[in-house]
Amino acid sequence: MNILDKVKGQLIVSCQALEDEPLYSSFIMSKMALAAKLGGAAGIRANTVEDIRAIKQEVDLPIIGIIKKDFPGNGVFITPTIQEVDELYREGVDVIAFDATQRERPDGKCFDQFFKAIKLKYPDQLFMADISTAEEGMKAAQAGVDIVAATLAGYTPYSKEIKPMELVQELVTKVDVPVIAEGNFDTPEKASKALEAGAHAVVVGSAITRPKHITETFAQAIQNSKTIQIGEDA
Repeated sequence: MNILDKVKGQLIVSCQALEDEPLYSSFIMSKMALAAKLGGAAGIRANTVEDIRAIKQEVDLPIIGIIKKDFPGNGVFITPTIQEVDELYREGVDVIAFDATQRERPDGKCFDQFFKAIKLKYPDQLFMADISTAEEGMKAAQAGVDIVAATLAGYTPYSKEIKPMELVQELVTKVDVPVIAEGNFDTPEKASKALEAGAHAVVVGSAITRPKHITETFAQAIQNSKTIQIGEDA
């Protein structure tokens, strides 16, 4: 069974923590991945070679690998250059995901130039395009990516009004490669609806593996409730 078959109709859990977050640790991310596997996840999305190595020690699930790297003055940070692709390929991940938006990359390349170079260098590697609009998804599919994901819907300046669910629904009718639902699919209901709409699989991250973020949503809801109550009592 190939990798795409293994995750078809299944949940992929994104296990990531950035440097400014309390759970920033390859050891902790490996345990997050183990917990995800025990909970029924069929795949893992992970950031950095260090985290991926640690996760491989705990689970044998398919891994979508990325490297997030910030470049001043540039908005592309998910596997932004060929250097990050090289690192992920050397480590050995099942799928390499990268920003496939229309924005210029830190090294000055556009998506077409970037993907042509990495596909030529690694013809047997599976690649996933993180996009923010249907047009970007169609362009990536036509270029030869193996998977298109709605990861960046709402996160580029020109996609603020695009809802990930609606983008997934549009993509499944316009591209001939698997579409992965990712980006604010933060409830079981949304995940199920995405699969019903034709998504190949669903990636869920913050709602499962970022307790600080989860706590903030509860705390904010409680504060909002208090504010409403005070207003009613005034």
